[in-house]
Amino acid sequence: MSERRQGPGFRPLLVSGLLLAFFLQGFSTLALKTPTFDEPAHIGAGFSYLKTRQFKVNLQHPPLLKEIGALPLLAMGAKWPMTPDAWAEISDDPDPWVQWQLGMDVIFGNDSGRVLFWTRLPFLLLATFLGFLIYAWGRKLVGDAAAVGALFLYVFDPTILAHGTLVTTDVGFAAFLMLFLFALYRYIEQRSVPRLLLCGLALGAALGSKFTGVVLLPVAAIFVYAAALFIPASPGLRPSTLADPYASADRGQRIVWCLYALLAMGAVAALVIYALYFFPSNPFLYFKGMGRVNADHITAYAPFMAGEFKPRFWTYYIVAYLLKEPIASILLVGVGLMAFTRRGVRTALDRTFVLLPPISLFLGYTVVSHNLGIRYIIPALPFLYLLGGAGVAYLIHERGRVGKVLAAVLCVWVVVAAWGIYPDHLSYFNELACLPEAPGKIGLDGGSACGVLWFDDSNVDWGQGLGQLKEWLDRHAPGRVVNLGYFGSIRPEFYGLVYNRITVQDLTARPLPPGLYAISAHLVARGIGELARKQGRGEGNWLLHGRPTAVVAHAYYVYDIPLPPPE
Repeated sequence: MSERRQGPGFRPLLVSGLLLAFFLQGFSTLALKTPTFDEPAHIGAGFSYLKTRQFKVNLQHPPLLKEIGALPLLAMGAKWPMTPDAWAEISDDPDPWVQWQLGMDVIFGNDSGRVLFWTRLPFLLLATFLGFLIYAWGRKLVGDAAAVGALFLYVFDPTILAHGTLVTTDVGFAAFLMLFLFALYRYIEQRSVPRLLLCGLALGAALGSKFTGVVLLPVAAIFVYAAALFIPASPGLRPSTLADPYASADRGQRIVWCLYALLAMGAVAALVIYALYFFPSNPFLYFKGMGRVNADHITAYAPFMAGEFKPRFWTYYIVAYLLKEPIASILLVGVGLMAFTRRGVRTALDRTFVLLPPISLFLGYTVVSHNLGIRYIIPALPFLYLLGGAGVAYLIHERGRVGKVLAAVLCVWVVVAAWGIYPDHLSYFNELACLPEAPGKIGLDGGSACGVLWFDDSNVDWGQGLGQLKEWLDRHAPGRVVNLGYFGSIRPEFYGLVYNRITVQDLTARPLPPGLYAISAHLVARGIGELARKQGRGEGNWLLHGRPTAVVAHAYYVYDIPLPPPE
């Protein structure tokens, strides 16, 4: 049976199945993973906004996603941990640690498992909605079959599976960014006032999710003005209006009304943002928060990549993409880019909408952001999935039997990447991570065993495996005190760990005394770099060459150093 005959009935079932597969993968980890570094700050801040109607903590991020995460807490009657007098004592510019302490009090002052499950659930739903948007818009941009392929790559991407369930800003921002650009595409395609208003609402949601959303303003202007060059005038030579800036044949009139359309979108977006702050007396609260971006980052912190520390790596996000996305997905993106940009395959508008946003985001994050993880470029990934989907469709429909076999092999490889690292998706690295130095460590989880050779921070461990470590210790080392190298923002004793805290300096200053050690992959990576500075990459770099007793949750390297034999 031809694809055209079976497609209309089969494709909705396939799309629904893929979205369900994504939801179930994320659902199974909602309560399994312990709070990541940023989650307590977002959870506490969002709950404070809804409970007090005041914005004192975590202003360096807009409020929308934090409020979404806090809505279930309000509905379930979660206990607010502060008295009115204690809250009043907090200034409008508190110490950065206040936001994390507040979050810990909210999480652990209630049933922590329930809090994490319910506050993360809206983010999983939002990530599932993003998958639907990729498919829905992809049908117009790259075609039906390619849209299914794009959704497939999204559903089994370890990066999305890791961050799509977390109370953080990256995937949520990607969803609203995608929604705005989809709405803008539809407005340019068929102009009307309701579609213009939808653009403004979606723009407000994107700007209210992350301050990076300001990049959408020049991108939107480029799209709106570029469309004036190739959209034909309306029949009957009607004058341009807000409903249709392109109606007139007069280029100057078109450009003026394009400006009015952009201003109208901006006005609606500003009203949305004002509402998200509950109509404050200070209408510039959004800009106050924008001025605090990265205020809680340690300025002296040097990012780590490939064994080195630098203030900034200009290739950081390109290398992160090439190592932390499945190789099969990257190959399909390459094939899709070639197929998508062929002359006559798609319109100039389609190509611009697919290619300009990821280029702008990659460049923007490279220049402005701190090198703290692939999570920063998550908003660019949906457009790469669209190209990857175009690659799947090209291989299946235009390269004969060999193309179909190759597409099937690459798709199976993508599924194996997600399955092999489950449920520890955040720590995923592809096989390229191990090829230079340790190809023998490649496994079903790709090159995740070599991730610490390349990156630190949220690329390898963000605090998400603490509960799994406690379960491992209870089974394999009951009653023993562990020397814990922890990277996170909560107190490990909340999960019943009895431990001595150790740091990177402890790992690199002297040989470790006998005992049981559980060291965060983040600290292992930075320890490898610090030891390389002091002793190079030879045997003296024990973290580089030592074999751990176990690696728990792909995030904790366990070493059991025995007592020396008696003389």
